[in-house]
Amino acid sequence: MITSRRADTLNFLRKLTWRKSYNAAKILASYHFSRLHRRPVHWGNPLSISIEPTTACNLRCPECPSGLRSFNRDTGNAKMDFFKSCLDQLSRDLIYLILYFQGEPYIHPRFLEMVKYASSRDLYTITSTNGHFLDSERARQTVESGLDRLIISVDGSTQDTYEQYRRGGDLDKVLDGARNLVHWKKQLRSSKPYLIFQFLVVRPNEHQIGEIKSLAKEIGVDEVKLKSAQVYEYVNGNPLIPTIEKYSRYAKQADGSYKLKHRVINQCWKMWHSCVVTWDGHVVPCCFDKDADHQLGTLSKSNFKEIWESENYRSFRSRILTGRDNIDICQNCTEGCKVWVQ
Repeated sequence: MITSRRADTLNFLRKLTWRKSYNAAKILASYHFSRLHRRPVHWGNPLSISIEPTTACNLRCPECPSGLRSFNRDTGNAKMDFFKSCLDQLSRDLIYLILYFQGEPYIHPRFLEMVKYASSRDLYTITSTNGHFLDSERARQTVESGLDRLIISVDGSTQDTYEQYRRGGDLDKVLDGARNLVHWKKQLRSSKPYLIFQFLVVRPNEHQIGEIKSLAKEIGVDEVKLKSAQVYEYVNGNPLIPTIEKYSRYAKQADGSYKLKHRVINQCWKMWHSCVVTWDGHVVPCCFDKDADHQLGTLSKSNFKEIWESENYRSFRSRILTGRDNIDICQNCTEGCKVWVQ
């Protein structure tokens, strides 16, 4: 019997072609060459991109710009023609597509059409959801769309704990959504999507780690991932920072203040193999640039290849190699430390 994890791995490997593998080898070689020589050299096209379907969200999570309604950039939904144009430019070299950035993807009225189109281009598709839109019909459509991996945020095993971070959320609705997905995977005899419960470990929920694993097993979810939480204001402490040290990105100092556990080092693999495209076509370095402050180009003005190989991009990669600790979005980044902590 093939386990769900093995089935997911085989599914991913089936997406690979000689062209995609060769492109990946070129990117990896140029990344290591750049690190060694401290100058930005880049060969190849991205292995992955994140495209933002929408900035809208139904929840009000306290460390999220979507939840706080605090964006300085425009908000809206990606147009289908724009989405298709992006994939048409990139899909021959692209291996996987992440269909989220900020916002709740399922709020976009044509989200599952996006998934279907990406699947038709033979891309490994991933999305992350807060799980409030997975009624039986939407769950069936999700399985039928060809989505390869679905991350469901479940940050508590009881409603009281869950809503301390997922403000405005309904845990029972989320768990029912997960059950609907498991049901339709069985009904349609599909191993996809690979289902993950993502548990953001914060102080209010750290005592429920064992319970969430038991709950996932009971429902039939494929995996639980424990994620360390990013908080914006951490120096003087924060009620979200876990007391269990292994689950915190921040270390408490003798004077009671906090600092990042890891050093900000002058390298970043993401700047060589991936990027983020906002709903309205701005290309930004990575998912830490939530307000799109570091725009490297706009797809309404240039094609992707022109942006990817531009002086703007080269200059930003150069800054990564020589003074990453001076770049604001890098100062609370997980590059160099573990994002997932099991």
